[in-house]
Amino acid sequence: MQNIRLPLYVLLNIQFCLISIYPNAAHSGIADSLRVVVKEGTNMAADLSPDKRQITIDLQGTIWILPATGGIAKPLTDHLGDCRQPSWSPDGQRIAFHSFWDGRYHIWAISAKGGKPQQLTTGLYDDREPHWSPDGNHLIFASDRSGNYDIWQLNLADATLTQLTNGSGNEFNPAYAPDGKQIAYISDRTDAPGVYILPLGGTEKLVAPTLSKLAGVAWQPDGSKLFYNLLNNTQSGLTTVSVTDGKTQMLTKATEDVFPFRTSWFSADTYLYTADGLLKRCRLGSTTAQIIPFQVVIALPRNTYKRKTYDFDSRKPKQVKGIKGPAISPDGKQIAFAALGDLWLLTKGSKTPERLTQGQSMEVEPGWSPDGTKLTYVSDRNGNMDVWIRDLKTGQDRLLVNMSDDLHYPTWSPDGSKIAFYQSDPRNAWGRSTLYVADVTYTADVTAPKTRKLHESLFVPSQASWSADGKTLAVSALHPYSSRYREGVSEVLLLSFDGKNDRYVSPALNHSLATRGQNGPVWSPDGTKMAYVLDGLLWITDVKPDGTPVGTPRQLTTEQAETPTWTSDSKSLLFLATDTFKQVYLEDGHIETHPMDLFWTITQPTGTVVVHAGRLFDGTANTYRTNVDIIIDGHRIKAILPHQAGRSGKLIDASTKTVIPGLFEMHTHQHSMVGEKIGRLWLSFGITSIREPGADPYDALERKESWASGVRPGPRQFFTGGLTDGNRIYYGAATSINSDEQLDRELNRAVQLDYDLIKTYVRMPDDKQQRITAFAHAHGLPVSSHEIFPAMRYDVDAVEHIGGTSRRGYSPKITAMNHSYQDVIQLLAKSGMNITPTASLQGGFSVLTTNDPSLLENRQYKTFYSEEYTNALQAGSAQYAKLSPGYLSNFGNLQKGVKALIDAGAHVTTGTDSPFVPYGMSLHTELQSFVSAGLTPYQALRSATLWAAETVGVSKDLGSVEPGKLADLIIVDGDPLTHIKDALNVKQVIRNGEVIPIDQLLARP
Repeated sequence: MQNIRLPLYVLLNIQFCLISIYPNAAHSGIADSLRVVVKEGTNMAADLSPDKRQITIDLQGTIWILPATGGIAKPLTDHLGDCRQPSWSPDGQRIAFHSFWDGRYHIWAISAKGGKPQQLTTGLYDDREPHWSPDGNHLIFASDRSGNYDIWQLNLADATLTQLTNGSGNEFNPAYAPDGKQIAYISDRTDAPGVYILPLGGTEKLVAPTLSKLAGVAWQPDGSKLFYNLLNNTQSGLTTVSVTDGKTQMLTKATEDVFPFRTSWFSADTYLYTADGLLKRCRLGSTTAQIIPFQVVIALPRNTYKRKTYDFDSRKPKQVKGIKGPAISPDGKQIAFAALGDLWLLTKGSKTPERLTQGQSMEVEPGWSPDGTKLTYVSDRNGNMDVWIRDLKTGQDRLLVNMSDDLHYPTWSPDGSKIAFYQSDPRNAWGRSTLYVADVTYTADVTAPKTRKLHESLFVPSQASWSADGKTLAVSALHPYSSRYREGVSEVLLLSFDGKNDRYVSPALNHSLATRGQNGPVWSPDGTKMAYVLDGLLWITDVKPDGTPVGTPRQLTTEQAETPTWTSDSKSLLFLATDTFKQVYLEDGHIETHPMDLFWTITQPTGTVVVHAGRLFDGTANTYRTNVDIIIDGHRIKAILPHQAGRSGKLIDASTKTVIPGLFEMHTHQHSMVGEKIGRLWLSFGITSIREPGADPYDALERKESWASGVRPGPRQFFTGGLTDGNRIYYGAATSINSDEQLDRELNRAVQLDYDLIKTYVRMPDDKQQRITAFAHAHGLPVSSHEIFPAMRYDVDAVEHIGGTSRRGYSPKITAMNHSYQDVIQLLAKSGMNITPTASLQGGFSVLTTNDPSLLENRQYKTFYSEEYTNALQAGSAQYAKLSPGYLSNFGNLQKGVKALIDAGAHVTTGTDSPFVPYGMSLHTELQSFVSAGLTPYQALRSATLWAAETVGVSKDLGSVEPGKLADLIIVDGDPLTHIKDALNVKQVIRNGEVIPIDQLLARP
């Protein structure tokens, strides 16, 4: 696939034909040029055949089979199913497992000899962890069909399903007793968690109460004991409990990393289990296990494609595409919106908008008063993002609400007397928000308008919309399928002022609405309808006065739609059609286009700057160049020469300092509610380029255009849109893909809005991700996800997090004890797939700041983060450590994995997943955690500079200090090639040739 230029449909047809002609192409690898021999598996489940002659394993999402004495494994399933937790039928003829082939986990079975798998369960729900009855007539499994996970039984003769449990919590990991008359399972109910036994037709019994995290229940062959995995702060071990007296015993050593799956039995006293990346055979009473060696051969491609090209030199005007929150006036004559950090007003019939505000502060999210004379919006002109009101007749602005944390999404009530808004939590954009209302007409004290809390915090809710009578607010909110896993769908949540309970309603059951921002629900002013975006299209539904949908929803557009707003007559809606304002009229469905001319240009400095560097780390060599002059002509480096006094140009004296390339933050998520300060924050920490793998694309574009045009100081931005996900989602910025047609629209928007990458998320099935990758590569865009395999087999470029969220409940990249085994290390190293481990997110920030509290006294950190923020951060870390045993104590194991990746030749870059850990500072704890893992400071800095630039696709312009490259440099005190912490001692930043002293970055404009 060299230099791809073929249309997507041609590529897909070729692939289909090859697979059709060569049905085993999935594992024979027609275009493969590399074979990786895997001898260890990370979080690998295994089951022994009834005749004790074969073992099946689920290494990296494929079901394999091998001799019970060890040997070369053969694949039974293809690579696209994420097939997990195999279970042999009692007659040894079939193997059951759960698979994600159709975008939901269902129970499947396949012949032990191979062939076509048979799907045994279907539907909207997830079915997991199958286990056969001893007579082979039934399967039990865990499913979220009933609102939480319960144990269900499948009758294989007639496919009928029977619900066996209905506890207050989740019941999962079921196993039949050897006599088939009872089952065991795990329950996480809050009042009595532990291992349970349920006689079929009887009453359940708690046999092993515990607060520890449990998994993988299995029966001893004589039925006297249960075996299961127990995870606590010190170990992941294999535990047994007596069914009769409840006595428990830990069978494995604390140093052994036991995986969370069922044991199976060679004999009455000898069992098979998986741990430390290996298949192990152990006898009861023994402390030593026999290793069963295995080999899995995985084929990987060696394809390349032509990457997107960047023109960092052009001064040609570009169309503004970072348009945020467009809102049509009540009379339908004007459109208010935010772009380039300011508010604008476009009068219909004119292509030239009027700029209402101007300056380095940010003004966003405009909303019209019902009479059309005023706008509410949020601005950080006083430091935080506060709610303001502008009188359009007088041009006067007044502060309505000023709170300690940033505010967003203000919405006027129908009678104009109130404005609802959210206050963000300390972790801001990707966390929770609390709903408040402010009285616009309150005059008792004009400096402190009357506000009150309307609702406790919600997880990333959409902008609120008022009912016509002002008694109810509608928001889009997450409705999870269960409490065991966090994913669900975005539905309409109705919040009542009269004391009624919150209610979820949906115009499309089990179907997620669009990203939870400003995409609806939007109540019509007359209260009879709601508008919303579904699958990227604009819809309306009739509703009762209380918001309950009635009738049949109506689709209004066939093109991508965002941010709908109503005219006051409830007869038309404005929406953003990718990058164009359009208005749809309900009566006949006709659509008007409202063109606009608004452009921006890259700001480029002129003249010559000479940086006299005492030491230069150029990003390519592992030593310094000393006493050199870096000559910058405009925005590019012209030459690097031995120092010579008297050179023409502006002199920057860094003769006692160290100059290094500008740093890359390779994984962050931002939001406009943080305000203008985020650009200064990045630069103050020496970060001159950021990669944002998940954002509201218009929000990201606003930052990109504002920073590049010089409206506000900030780094270079490389971005994607929302998290491209499957039929279940979690975050507000996730786009739930439900059809090929919707996926086509999203992919085309990625090209039209000039994305820098595409990020798929954890519920995206592999067949769709493969299609996304082919499209992206045909347009020069890299793709990233949370997955390593089979993603790397169809050329996904990068993976985020060494741990991170997984749809499985455990990770194929790292165990609960933070170990990554040979499969992960070798697949990443040999494939060339880039990994951004985000070690700071996974304990590194907490570990390093606990060991070195002075990090939180850093000048930049103290400028941008309050004491309250730090307290909340530390409390959150402590809480997470309680929920995730070993989160902090096992961080050293994660560091060993990062070191092993580098030693094996993997391509590793630095990123943090901020704001879950603090913007800016967390990149430096990432660098420090790399070094404390055993990397040299050079290797750590290379991951944050040249290797990062290679991954983004800009290494010919960025990532090192060389003639011809862009002038992105930082000047620091100290010796970062010896002491990596010295990279924090930023004194000056040069971004695109512009010299910015640290004091300027730390001062609010």
